[in-house]
Amino acid sequence: MLKAAGAAAGAAGVGVGVGTTALAAPASAADAPFAHPGLLHTRTDLDRMAAKVKAGARPYTAGFAKLTANRHAQSGWQANPQATVYRGAGSPQNYAVLYNDIHAAYQNALRYHVSGETAHADTAVAILNAWSGKLTSIRGSADRFLAAGLYGYQFANAAELVRDHGDFELARAQEVMRNVFHPLSDDFLTRHNGAVITNYWPNWDLTAIACVLATGIFCDDRAVVDRAVEYFKHGDGMGSVKHAIPVVHDDGLAEWVEAGRDQGHALLGVGLMGTVCEMAWNQGIDLYGYDDSRFLKGAQYVAKWSLGGDVTYTANTRKKGAIGGWSGSETASEAAGVDPAMTRPIWAMIANHYTKRRGLSASYVTRAAAKAAPEGGGGDYGPNSGGYDQLGFGTLAFTRDRERVEGAGSGAAPSAGPSGAASGGGARPQGAVSASASPAGDRDLAATGADDLVGWAAAGVSAVAGGLLLLRRRDRVRRGGAE
Repeated sequence: MLKAAGAAAGAAGVGVGVGTTALAAPASAADAPFAHPGLLHTRTDLDRMAAKVKAGARPYTAGFAKLTANRHAQSGWQANPQATVYRGAGSPQNYAVLYNDIHAAYQNALRYHVSGETAHADTAVAILNAWSGKLTSIRGSADRFLAAGLYGYQFANAAELVRDHGDFELARAQEVMRNVFHPLSDDFLTRHNGAVITNYWPNWDLTAIACVLATGIFCDDRAVVDRAVEYFKHGDGMGSVKHAIPVVHDDGLAEWVEAGRDQGHALLGVGLMGTVCEMAWNQGIDLYGYDDSRFLKGAQYVAKWSLGGDVTYTANTRKKGAIGGWSGSETASEAAGVDPAMTRPIWAMIANHYTKRRGLSASYVTRAAAKAAPEGGGGDYGPNSGGYDQLGFGTLAFTRDRERVEGAGSGAAPSAGPSGAASGGGARPQGAVSASASPAGDRDLAATGADDLVGWAAAGVSAVAGGLLLLRRRDRVRRGGAE
């Protein structure tokens, strides 16, 4: 088995090195000053993308080609700001204008950091300044909460990439986050639009958590960040991690409750939870590893199911309705049918975190990432709003080499990267990965993660150490995983 893994790695162009592999840690301590840029991308991430593309390295070049081909990533994009954005029935819906402009700002900002072409930075700044100078409210049906959550976290991410630009109106952008996007998202987590707590599926909470977390980081507000983190861990709504992923099975897979609804919304939820985990990680908070890497087990479940595999689903009944008003219930008894061709640009970020930063096996997630590569972004997945729920371009942005810390085990600390945060390491994670989601260094040769190697090779991504680090022992988890 070891010879086969090594041979396959060599065929994929793997460089076999000798050194001590350490678990990567969040970029900075949780109580340290906020790192900027520090939402989905750090300075180290941006420098890596630029260097890899300049060197012609795969799959970064393919990911960058997807970006440059997108119509939103062109420096001639003109913003169309609105004072009020409407989403939902009974209103003159114009929210597509907002999400198209935000994706144009993000894509131009990302393109600038990779290519160095200042015209793209200038375009991103012009779009964001136009909106921060005009937007005053988000209205509509209950869908207004989705608009605030989705476009709030995305606006913050685009703005974070140009926050140091001389012409960027940072204070005004922060004001829009605090006064327009954040209030709706925070209110949803508190009151859920006046509905019973289980009325809304997980993705509703997750859009709000993403917006609240992004607001706290972008605006340097620790209390707001803590609010998002606490809700992720212990919130009453269906988007908190133990409600979104209620059952952990002995095989290491964990049910994603929204798999009982439909594939598209389950993929949305996984993408949003990954986004929350990545933004938190870049500020020294390990939600990826929280509760024995519960998110990994849920993502693995959704990836296997979406690829056409059989999964177990425990029937659940949730209450619906308004508090003091109409009421009812709905039972999901089995996982919904899937279209294996359906994809969203969500998998590269998750796969790279668990396999490259943490040295864990994530075979189904890795296969999904390989199948989706190179990931595009808004505009590449259809014209409707669902195609703009993720910022995307994960092949470019999140592909990484396995992270190493020289001298690991001797107490050596990683060196500081350009952003001042630790490069490839840093503070000890708040939630270290335990034996039931084993680091590759604690391996049982009876259980292999060789599927990770096959998946990454299919995407043109190099593995490490002849495939040895992809070995794992089978997860041993408690059913339910409750604290």
